[in-house]
Amino acid sequence: MSTFTIDSGTSRATPTPVPGKRMTVPAIRARKIDGQTAEPLVMLTAYTMRMAQLLDPHCEMLLVGDSLGQVIYGLPSTVPVTLEMMCAHGAAVVRGSWHALVAVDMPFGSYESSPETAFASAARIMKESGCAAVKLEGGEAMAETIAFLTNRGIPVIGHVGLTPQAVNVLGGYGARGKSAVEATKIVGDAKAVAEAGAFCVVVEGVMESIANELTKAIAVPTIGIGASPNCDGQVLVTEDMLGLFERTPRFVKRYDDLAARITTAATTYAQEVRARAFPTEEQTYRPKP
Repeated sequence: MSTFTIDSGTSRATPTPVPGKRMTVPAIRARKIDGQTAEPLVMLTAYTMRMAQLLDPHCEMLLVGDSLGQVIYGLPSTVPVTLEMMCAHGAAVVRGSWHALVAVDMPFGSYESSPETAFASAARIMKESGCAAVKLEGGEAMAETIAFLTNRGIPVIGHVGLTPQAVNVLGGYGARGKSAVEATKIVGDAKAVAEAGAFCVVVEGVMESIANELTKAIAVPTIGIGASPNCDGQVLVTEDMLGLFERTPRFVKRYDDLAARITTAATTYAQEVRARAFPTEEQTYRPKP
């Protein structure tokens, strides 16, 4: 794992990388051999330099998700997220990591109109952030765009099933694939984006049987979120799994309750400030005797 030194100019931790190299697109793709992934891939979201530092040693991939719209900016959905937001947060995560492959979501409206538009947006993201790949939502309809990007040197992660950018069409965030017709479409979408060149595919919010079927059906790794333990890897929004929000989606396991711990710390701090118990002489500057 990486170590941290203290930058005397900022009094903040800065990473000192352990000798080695980042995970690469071919390395991620190669984890699935003959339809099998011996050791599942670990992916978490990161939006800031410090969170990237902490998560990087434990993940093969860090995703700068457009979920930052809700998590960081308090927006009602991912739809209002801009390219500027994704580039800025992507650059921060790249600066805070050394081991994981960093992928950045392409925001709504930045890629759907044409492959050429998608290329311009993806090239900007990669240039400004230094990331190694982009992720875009959509199935068969996006296959041409994925092929266009990959053939021009831009690695792509696909995203099928529940696609949050399409929330206004879908009518909500419920699990997809409850009907036979929709299930068939989702599997077909996964095949289309994999065949178009996506090096892995996020499978979100689908019935478990669908995730199992499409994981067997495509040659590239699947990354599940609300899908199946049989996917080739898993991803969660880090703030959800750390318990920073009151609501926990059904597909999330809370590994901590940071919201309660932060509340306790802030309460104690406020009490000490009001009682003039903080700062003490240990936190103040005084002339040396």
